[in-house]
Amino acid sequence: MATTSRLSGLRNSAVDDRRVTVIKAIGLDSDALRALEGSGLSMDQADRMVENVIGQLGVPVGVATNFIVNGREVLIPMATEEPSVIAAASNVARMARPTGGIVTTAAEPLMQAQVQLLEVADPFGAKARILEARQEILDLADAQDPRLVEVGGGARDLLVRVIDASPAPHLVAHLVVDVGDAMGANAVNTMAEAIAPRLAEITGGRSLLRILTNLADRRVVRARVVIDPDEIGGPAVVDDIIEGARLAVDDPYRAATHNKGIMNGVTAVVLATGNDTRAVEAGAHSYAARDGQYRSLSRFEKDADGRLVATLEMPMAVGLVGGATKSHPAARAGVVMTEVTTAAELGELIAAVGLAQNVAAVRALAAEGIQRGHMGLHARNVAVAAGASGEEIDVVAAELVRRRAVRTDVAEQVLAERRSAR
Repeated sequence: MATTSRLSGLRNSAVDDRRVTVIKAIGLDSDALRALEGSGLSMDQADRMVENVIGQLGVPVGVATNFIVNGREVLIPMATEEPSVIAAASNVARMARPTGGIVTTAAEPLMQAQVQLLEVADPFGAKARILEARQEILDLADAQDPRLVEVGGGARDLLVRVIDASPAPHLVAHLVVDVGDAMGANAVNTMAEAIAPRLAEITGGRSLLRILTNLADRRVVRARVVIDPDEIGGPAVVDDIIEGARLAVDDPYRAATHNKGIMNGVTAVVLATGNDTRAVEAGAHSYAARDGQYRSLSRFEKDADGRLVATLEMPMAVGLVGGATKSHPAARAGVVMTEVTTAAELGELIAAVGLAQNVAAVRALAAEGIQRGHMGLHARNVAVAAGASGEEIDVVAAELVRRRAVRTDVAEQVLAERRSAR
């Protein structure tokens, strides 16, 4: 287990020195994170992962520090191109340390596959017939993946929905499967394909779509953090944070950006560990609209002692086996860094980062405005885009912040002035 995640001054170290610091903090072998030195992926490996490969796109991988999750010091990899995300999450994690960090829980790893049934004369009668054959269908599904059953997973339930629609209702069967430490798409899709002919026979209709749903509402994670007012800017800032967050519950326009802030943290960890970012994002946004209106995934309150209490609940379909998590060396290194042993643990860490990032964003909005910190870090990217290199980057970035004009044209002007003055 990591001795500490409180790595002060890490941002001031050279890249190689940072990697050594992380390795020492976790107690890893010196080669454990070597895959992170480059892309971690050869062209031959890339060519086997997807079709028509012509190259690779690098994304920076940073480490979120200061996190205590369920009493455990943890360092968390984040792959993102957006400035301020890692710093913001790490800062809120630091604020949470005096109150014990972030507490998380995870539901069972239950995924669902849907089988759409068409041309059914009596949808409600067919629903009853399917449920009468429930155990037969579950046994048929389990027969498709004896290895999953052997390790404790497998089909757990069969649900049937009649969805009112024009010109005819939809009849949809849901197969609920415990996928263990896998994300689960391949397992549930294979089972859906296998049970579809039998369901068609039972209903007297025909099956059409047979595929998982990414609305993994039976596989949710929850995170909770408590922060003292003195750590986050005082009682007035706490009140403003709560008021600002309340708008995201009631207004979908605000909720979209609010949840994007959560996903800044979530997606970065999902990507760094080789999991399916699109699946997690689809599940999150559909879950946010589950009552018919798109709302915030998080809630902000104040406890009896005046402390900020922030909570997050969202689906989290991630795995430790299969996919890029196993085939991509850099993803494997990212998982090693987290020291997790189950997919549930990984999902909990991801939720912790998402919540920390969300608190940071709402705090910035409620206190000094989002641009102050974000644009300060973004200034370095603008300086590079203007042609700055080496030591020029920090000098130009600092001048852009001082002028409060983080723009490429201003950066070009500053750079030209600096070079002409030499």
